[in-house]
Formats: sequence, structure tokens, C-alpha cells
Amino acid sequence: MKKLFLLVLALILFIACNNKPQRYFEESAEIETTKAGIKAYEAQDWDAWKANFADTAKIYHNTNKASTPDEIMTSMKQMISNFSSYGFNDKGAEYEMIIDKDGDTWVNYWNTWKGKAKVTDKELIVPVHLTLQYVNGKIVKEYAYYDTSGISATIAEIEAAKMTEEMASEQE
Repeated sequence: MKKLFLLVLALILFIACNNKPQRYFEESAEIETTKAGIKAYEAQDWDAWKANFADTAKIYHNTNKASTPDEIMTSMKQMISNFSSYGFNDKGAEYEMIIDKDGDTWVNYWNTWKGKAKVTDKELIVPVHLTLQYVNGKIVKEYAYYDTSGISATIAEIEAAKMTEEMASEQE
């Protein structure tokens, strides 16, 4: 009887220890919102892109200084105006959602951004990582990490090519 009691107790403890809530997801409404935001960015549908963010959202792109969605949208519009085409790979995108120990919901996104520069036709490939915190289905924080050196160099090349064209046309 004692052995049966200990066996039942061990079984109960084993089951209780294994009934942890799920904290990692590969499918969720938040992941679908992230995918819709990426598609809106690629289509330059800025109203749809901005609709994914809470009114108080803070965005950090390669910095510790927070920006608003409107500030980031203006910056992205200016940057992509230098590219005849741009977007993320359809294949190879990775999404995951986690619920951290504090109960906060985060979506991580990894992919490669590719753009073709106007004027120079240079192709640029940039690995990108986004981490997005969601509250009530809206993004409240976004952290984006990517190497801006290639983008800056490409824009500088575009500006130099434009100046060369202008100087050549003035001499004609």
C-alpha cells in the first residue's frame, strides 16, 4: 500500500511539473499581424502598416532612442525612395512568438531585405532582425537591427551619380 501511495504521489508530481503553459509559438494572431505589417511595408500601404501599432508605440531602429511610427514611416519613405524595387525574401523568413517570464508577448522576425538602387542599379542585400512587443493585438515596442552601412553607401553612390549627371548636363 505504501508503494502504491508513493507511486501515485510521484505520478501526480510528474504530471504537475509537466503542465507548464505554452510559451513558444510558430503560429499566432501576432505573427499574422507581423506578416501583414511586412506586406504593407513592401506595398507602401502606410495606413495599413501604421494600423498595427498602438498610439503610444515606441520604435527603436539600431538605436536606444525611441521614435514614433510616424517618424519611422517618414524615414522609411525617404530611404526607399532611392530604390526602384525592394522587399523581403518570401522564402527563408522566420517568425516566432514567445511569452516571456513576465507574461509579455514578443514576436521575433528574421529575414533578408533586398533592394535595387535607382540610378546605379546596384543590388543591396541586408539581413534584418525585428523584435516586436504586443499588447492587446497592437505593437507597443519594435526593435529593429540591421547593418545600415550598405544602405548609406548606396545612397551616397546615388547622390554622387546624380551630381555627375547634373554637371555633365550643365556643360552641354
